[in-house]
Amino acid sequence: MAVTFKAAVAVVTLAVAFARSVAAGPLEDGLEVAERRDYTTAIRLWRTLADQGDVDAQHNLGLMYERGHGVTQDHAVAVSWFRKAADQGFAAAQLSLGVLYENGLGVPQDFTTAVSWYRKAADQGNTAAQLNLGIMYDNGWGVAQNYVIAHMWFSLAAATGDRDAARSRDIAAAKMTPAQLAEAQRLAREWEPKSTPR
Repeated sequence: MAVTFKAAVAVVTLAVAFARSVAAGPLEDGLEVAERRDYTTAIRLWRTLADQGDVDAQHNLGLMYERGHGVTQDHAVAVSWFRKAADQGFAAAQLSLGVLYENGLGVPQDFTTAVSWYRKAADQGNTAAQLNLGIMYDNGWGVAQNYVIAHMWFSLAAATGDRDAARSRDIAAAKMTPAQLAEAQRLAREWEPKSTPR
């Protein structure tokens, strides 16, 4: 499960990079002060936006509660903020919810629900979710073990340069017959994201 934690850290990096690409405002100001570890100010800036339905702000608040930055660490509150953004289709929040369900943080551990959230994000092309979904299929956590589907998700994540996914794909391939490998490769070639990830 260390891989999923690594994926969650990658989400924070992606959220910061994405938010910087838009015009300056309270969201970006919050990111700037958060980088200086002024989490209280960041939370104040994001809360109004989050209450208005801004998915970036909701996700960022979830991250603050998940890590205990500027607030008492509270995974249940993190789940609440992540869910608000995830229900609006925000892939990074869907990934974060998957990680919390997989690890039983703020919610009862539930691999099936983790798979559901990972799939929503993976279907949008979220690399970390694709890697985590591959892990779930490879291990049979929350789904029937299926090396073909695991390999497909690992291949998709590896195509973006994810080394962990490439390593996992190669390990899965060693467990597969040539026919299974060909099927996994075909599925990966034919896969298309359902929408652009955020």
